[in-house]
Amino acid sequence: MKLNLQKPLVIFDLETTGLDIVKDRVIQLSYIKVMPNGEEIRGNYLINPEVYILPVITELTGITNDDVKDKPTFKQLASEIHEVFKGSDIAGFNSNHFDVPLLAEEFLRAGIDFDFSKCRLIDVQTIFHKLERRNLAAAYKFYCGRKMSDDFEAHRADQDTEATYRVLQAELDRYTEEKQRELGEDPEGRVLQNDMQFLADFSKVNQNVDFAGRIVWAEMKDRSGQTVKDKDGNPIMVEVFNFGKHKGKPVADVLQTDPGYYSWILQGDFTYNTKQVLTRIRLREIQKHM
Repeated sequence: MKLNLQKPLVIFDLETTGLDIVKDRVIQLSYIKVMPNGEEIRGNYLINPEVYILPVITELTGITNDDVKDKPTFKQLASEIHEVFKGSDIAGFNSNHFDVPLLAEEFLRAGIDFDFSKCRLIDVQTIFHKLERRNLAAAYKFYCGRKMSDDFEAHRADQDTEATYRVLQAELDRYTEEKQRELGEDPEGRVLQNDMQFLADFSKVNQNVDFAGRIVWAEMKDRSGQTVKDKDGNPIMVEVFNFGKHKGKPVADVLQTDPGYYSWILQGDFTYNTKQVLTRIRLREIQKHM
């Protein structure tokens, strides 16, 4: 199914030196940028991580230290990659949990303050798990009718990106009301809209404000513990800390009552994204009281 886009959609995948969002680095980034007119732009970068690639990673990805030793670093490519992602929605497979947070760290290390909150983040794995609960290879077999190993080389970002794009299109083809009835399924709760906002909302599995989940959304409470609602009767949501001595407390309140907590986090072993999000909240609160 052709995607219904109001702005470009970047489907991407990373291969990395490991699974630690703070410490590990990107060694391959591949993308397909789908334009609203249907044009598809593909890109693939091998990246020098400036750290040693362990044999287990080479065995998994096929990417060796020699493959990347003469390649540009992420910092050298950051402006070019930023142009690819800027003004677009973003999709991937397990991307909300890993690829987007790690990409955010790489951008911030390179001095680029990319605001992912302005993007709709569509996680094809989350959609799949909510509806079928399997992995990418199973998703490809289920939706595309072929073994992924017959069409692609496993654990290569460019291959996984192509497979993810095909799975997303097939998901939209399968989860229409008409198709579900044709398959003899009850379409209740199993219909996807070909709309990036719907897919982004469907991809959410938590209330994280930052990718690491140190700050989360929660309902605002009054002094008696009752939920505060807006004029339409919907709960008003505020950012609260999700760890430490201020867990459950609104971030804005803590910034006023314990200003040193902000400095402690900025100097601590937290992700750049957590520090970025906290700084944005702090600046917003300062502007409110000016």
